[in-house]
Amino acid sequence: MEKKIAQPSLMLAGSPMNLLTEYLTAGEGPPLLLLHGVGDSADSWKWVIPALAKSYRVYAPSLPGFGGSAKPNVEYSSEFYTSFLTAFLDTLGLQQVSFVGNSLGGLVGIRLALATPERVKTLVLVDSAGLGREVNLIMRLQTLPGAAKMIDLMGQMPMGGKIWAKAFCMLTLAKPNRAKPEWFEGISRMAKDPGYNEATVSALKNLATLAGQRDHQIMLNELSRLTPPTLIIWGEQDRILPVRQAKMAISRLKEGRLEVLSDCGHIPQIEQPERFQTVLSQFLEESVPLPQH
Repeated sequence: MEKKIAQPSLMLAGSPMNLLTEYLTAGEGPPLLLLHGVGDSADSWKWVIPALAKSYRVYAPSLPGFGGSAKPNVEYSSEFYTSFLTAFLDTLGLQQVSFVGNSLGGLVGIRLALATPERVKTLVLVDSAGLGREVNLIMRLQTLPGAAKMIDLMGQMPMGGKIWAKAFCMLTLAKPNRAKPEWFEGISRMAKDPGYNEATVSALKNLATLAGQRDHQIMLNELSRLTPPTLIIWGEQDRILPVRQAKMAISRLKEGRLEVLSDCGHIPQIEQPERFQTVLSQFLEESVPLPQH
């Protein structure tokens, strides 16, 4: 039977901004946290949550600036998102989670695991930011002055949201026609929200410049300090972050495994949900003992 996905929201405890946070949750068992990347939302996990929820209690928040979560006037840096995530876990009373992060979500996971290793039982990096300088030119151009205003103007055009969503899919998917209609519509709706556009550009500016990912956001030299068992999943046709970054990262990990998905781009949970879920579940089963019934 397919697991029902709930979509509650909560105010973060101990957060100076009291951020309203929307998240998806389903299932029972050890806690499993899924974190999306820039310009996306928790909705990108909807096609893998039901299978994962058979064995785990799954939590997938929409990061501030995205989805139905608050869009405060802040610098949307990976450091800010790491603080947000700590407050999110504290509010839900989650002492330790298995963590899965896509793109920027992966970088946040690395930072969380380095700062509070006791809170991250296992770490899964999915086409993760922070593993090399190179990043797609289109993403780098969005860090230039005036980018947020231009994206905002496009979003307000009659078909602007759909144009943005199409461009997003062309960048993030090896085959854009694999975009789930519900997910595509969600991206299209978000593009009409000035808060989303500001968050997207702010997050990209904090992550990269016209030259590529910023030095202080590249965590390659820190990977040897990671203590949780770590899996790297990467789409072989990722147009945003090249697969060679995954191969470089795996050589730095003490305890790591790499799975490269062929015919797949930057967001495997959308483009190859069955394969993604199978690889993830196998790793989790080996690393996270499930309670005996």
